[in-house]
Amino acid sequence: MKPYYSTPQLNKLQLLAASALDKLEDSIIQPLENQQILPKTVDPAVQLSGNFNPVQEFPAQHNLHVVGEIPFCLRGVYVRNGANPLLTPTGGHHLFDGDGMIHAVTIDDVQKASYSCRYTRTSRLEQEAALGRSVFPKPIGELHGQLGLARLALLTARAAFGLVDVTRGMGVANAGLIYFNGRLLAMSEDDLPYHVKINGDGDLETIGRFNFNDQINCPLIAHPKIDPVSGELHTLSYNVVNRPYLKYIVFSRCGKKTHEVDITLNQPTMIHDFAISENFVIIPDHQVVFKLSEMIRGGSPVIYDKDKMTRFGILPKYGDHESYIKWVDVPDCFCFHLWNAWEESNSEGEKIVVVIGSCMNPPDSVFNGSDDPISTELSEVRLNLKTGESTRRIIVSGMNLEAGQVDRSKLGQQTRYVYLAIADPWPKCSGIAKVDLMNGEVVKYMYGAGRYGGEPCYVAEGEEGYLMSFVRDEESEKSELVIVSDKSMEPVASVKLPARVPYGFHGTFVSSLDLEKQKYY
Repeated sequence: MKPYYSTPQLNKLQLLAASALDKLEDSIIQPLENQQILPKTVDPAVQLSGNFNPVQEFPAQHNLHVVGEIPFCLRGVYVRNGANPLLTPTGGHHLFDGDGMIHAVTIDDVQKASYSCRYTRTSRLEQEAALGRSVFPKPIGELHGQLGLARLALLTARAAFGLVDVTRGMGVANAGLIYFNGRLLAMSEDDLPYHVKINGDGDLETIGRFNFNDQINCPLIAHPKIDPVSGELHTLSYNVVNRPYLKYIVFSRCGKKTHEVDITLNQPTMIHDFAISENFVIIPDHQVVFKLSEMIRGGSPVIYDKDKMTRFGILPKYGDHESYIKWVDVPDCFCFHLWNAWEESNSEGEKIVVVIGSCMNPPDSVFNGSDDPISTELSEVRLNLKTGESTRRIIVSGMNLEAGQVDRSKLGQQTRYVYLAIADPWPKCSGIAKVDLMNGEVVKYMYGAGRYGGEPCYVAEGEEGYLMSFVRDEESEKSELVIVSDKSMEPVASVKLPARVPYGFHGTFVSSLDLEKQKYY
């Protein structure tokens, strides 16, 4: 990969420092790391096995083979993000640590399709590509114990000598994708978003790190929400070092920051997702927290705090101070993802906020591993704003349902259906589940023996819609984009892809009409 970034010209002192620090890493830190027995959660031999293994960039290839008829509403581009390490890991590596790569399928008006995949050119990736070695510690895979502290000290020394630039961000942009105000934004909660342009030929090009025209200088989580009524973007930013640890931020449909509220948490907490309703933003304060002091004791800074009570904060969308938040305890609840929320009134006329999410147990199993099998159950949480009480009901039991969507045009409103990946065998996804939230009925589309996909992307067309997912046939070693009707839950079309598409994270669909309004700056 040819980097956009070129290494700066170094003086004699810098050259000496670079050589000494590289030698320190290669002769002391790396051998000590190699002596460790890595748990499966950070063992690259496990995390990057099979179709999780990274691929090279693939320029746009056109006139792909299409089976069936692609619905007209899918004219546009389906994009999906994922982790794809550029450099081979030399130590611990978690699936979430890889560099962001976006895979794109473009569909035009005459049933023609093209495919491309490109790295998001983050500052981290550009600098490491130019140097030819990893210099930024992997947040989950390498920041464990005293050797993790040594990695941080090594980065600090390299930055002090001007060998790397940490001021331009260290994020990987590998998790979420959202199209807002004419820009496709790639994000992970460790940095600002990155603006990626969708070119007319279906290829992708990184424009750069995006701070909303100098309005913010803080990382944003990977799952912002666009209010379908107002067009506003609602998002969160958490900080693992500095109080108050959390911010709530709102941008108008034109991209102007209109709200920023500091939210005080007792300790820095992993908040990967949240929800909005008609009038409120719902913020989970879970039991998976950051304790950097654990590294001194030889552990991971990401821990499950069993003494902490999960709670949900309900804040009016335009409340300008954290004092407006109503906190409601929700025992035994860790929802890595929340699918939707809405407001109801009970028989006593009390306001209830209903939250739909997938509750994971054990809560930290994705990060620290567990002897117990992972369970992620679709659940309904009801928050009583008057009494401060909560209830949690499992909607679907005995089935791991993770990574999915509702109809985006009804976000924040009561929805009947949610579409989720069947995460079995974990972490692979063997099919798509359409869940009726009224009665818990599940209709499945299974990919078939030896075939696995990922998060289904839902695109509505009137009262019906379609689901898209990349699918890998591990026996024939072929990849395709499968398109499924939400009515029949049967495939209506597929696009045969010219390259392997690894399993990844989250995606979105950008219509041809939205592409006409795309901004290139």
